[in-house]
Amino acid sequence: MTENGTQQESVMIPLDEVMLEGILATPEKTRGMVIFAHGSGSSRFSPRNAYVAKVLRSYGLGTFLFDLLTEEENKDYENRCNIDLLAFRLKAATSWVMGQPGLGEVGIGYFGASTGAAAALEAAADFGEKIGAVVLRGGRPDLAISVVGRIVSPTLFIVGGNDEVVIELNQRAYNMLHSEKKLVVIPGATRLFEEPGKLEEVAQTAKDWFVRYLKKEKGWVV
Repeated sequence: MTENGTQQESVMIPLDEVMLEGILATPEKTRGMVIFAHGSGSSRFSPRNAYVAKVLRSYGLGTFLFDLLTEEENKDYENRCNIDLLAFRLKAATSWVMGQPGLGEVGIGYFGASTGAAAALEAAADFGEKIGAVVLRGGRPDLAISVVGRIVSPTLFIVGGNDEVVIELNQRAYNMLHSEKKLVVIPGATRLFEEPGKLEEVAQTAKDWFVRYLKKEKGWVV
């Protein structure tokens, strides 16, 4: 399927005894690829992440939204909070994306939400400089606090101004991070950024971060 010059396709990633389902979207001139790590209980069809992905694609960034867990696995709450498992799946998906034609040379970024933020941090710590940028939306970095000191990727924390607990959790991880970093608090927003205009702020803030740190890739035009 093609959307405004962007090729979208449903894909299946074989992994051990499971198949991970995803939606790979690549603009005609893909200048970077952002892989989404969804939060607890969510999926590749998350309306919030789908909106952010659409905004990113309008700036020439490819997006990959995929399920960290199968439908059956997602029924078990323990799987949703198994950060090591989620990070393993995210790393496998990242390696798959890097092996796709035309994507091996573009910058790779992560967009993580809720528990997916912790998985993104673990994966970024292991991949090192191969991950050009990380954005966390309303994330739970405390669930991966032990790896924060190893991260070299420029990392952006986005939290809602009315989500005091998550602000504190993100501030703690922010203070421990040694790489380029920024913490953005969106006034009047709660955990899911459901208030009018708040998700739009998230998308634009994330776009600016990815453009800034993935633009070094060959062929990028700002």
